[in-house]
Amino acid sequence: MSEVETTEIHSYPMARSCPLRPPGEYEQLREARPVARHMLPSGRPVWLITSHELARRALADPRISSDRTHPGFPLPYPIEDPEALRGLFRFSQSLIGLDPPEHTVRRRLIIPEFTVKRVQKLRPRIEEIVNARIDEMLAQGSEADLVQSLALPVPSLALCELLGVPYTDRDFFESRTKVQINHNSSLEERQKANSELMSYLDKLVATKEVEPGDDLLGRLIVKNREAGTLEHGEVVALAALLLIAGYETTANMIGLGVVGLLENPGQLASLMADPSLASQAVDELLRYFSISDTGGSRVALADVEIGGETIPAGEGVMALSLAGNWDPAAFPAPEKLDIKRDVRQHMAFGHGPHQCIGQNLAKMELEVTLTTLFRRIPTLRLAVPAGELPYKGDANTYGVYELPVVW
Repeated sequence: MSEVETTEIHSYPMARSCPLRPPGEYEQLREARPVARHMLPSGRPVWLITSHELARRALADPRISSDRTHPGFPLPYPIEDPEALRGLFRFSQSLIGLDPPEHTVRRRLIIPEFTVKRVQKLRPRIEEIVNARIDEMLAQGSEADLVQSLALPVPSLALCELLGVPYTDRDFFESRTKVQINHNSSLEERQKANSELMSYLDKLVATKEVEPGDDLLGRLIVKNREAGTLEHGEVVALAALLLIAGYETTANMIGLGVVGLLENPGQLASLMADPSLASQAVDELLRYFSISDTGGSRVALADVEIGGETIPAGEGVMALSLAGNWDPAAFPAPEKLDIKRDVRQHMAFGHGPHQCIGQNLAKMELEVTLTTLFRRIPTLRLAVPAGELPYKGDANTYGVYELPVVW
């Protein structure tokens, strides 16, 4: 088969016929051609990888780069101006847009903040935050929008405390982040939101450079003084990355996790009967929803053979986590939510050198939030059918815009 032949199935991204399942084309591609060349709306070619095994192989291959500013990187929207491209992805080039060895050096600066031991020290505070939000929900009546009442505030407040960002400023950074992750935002809107967020964080980091404080950014600044790895602007960019990546994903998973458990009452009952299943349940929910489907976007730096196909140097690659996590070869009967299944190899946090650095924190927040919510409000139910919820089909990170519940 030709190296430049394009598979004509549908334009990418592909629509979901059911909001709680992957697009049907993923299964078709996996069975017919698990490594398939396609075209993005931006006009850039991309190789979609829908096999769990092949996706993990691609994400671990050093010849496949995470550099967002590479002209072949599979952006969903066209950006022709190289300067605009560098500015827009300045935050990602602080870490996730870098390749080893530079990526490795910077990751080592941050990774001590997200170890299991460090994260578990935060558990009591996360429990306080979750309980306070539920107290407020209960005080206001017997119905709520769970997105606004719980899903957004919990990770937002947790992240603000972790980073040392004033929680009173959350509306500012949340609104700017939403613009950046929405597919429908114009280049001008993205640039404006990015510029405003960077300006805010530039001032915050400058303040912390004078008085570091005992928070993640303060400790990073002190450690960086000794290592001399990052300049001021690079610390600002890294702060933006942690802020953007750290709350939107967890917030979306809290909402979808509630939907997933309510739609599978047998699994919810098993979890509440045995809270020790919480960690396993969270991993299964992460596999089932795989909200950052395009997190495995890359670009080939050399010709790479994967699954019998040759991906030419300079062309984009998408190792689709949702497709891989619904691969029956890796997870039998993937359409079934099973909180007791072995999901240690799921790809919701990616794979390889860029596997999500904050996964321990995200999982702990999800465990605490979901178990506490259903323990304290056991009669919780959706106010509308799951199929009628407003899902985020227009965003890089899948979720629900609103989650009306009653009890």
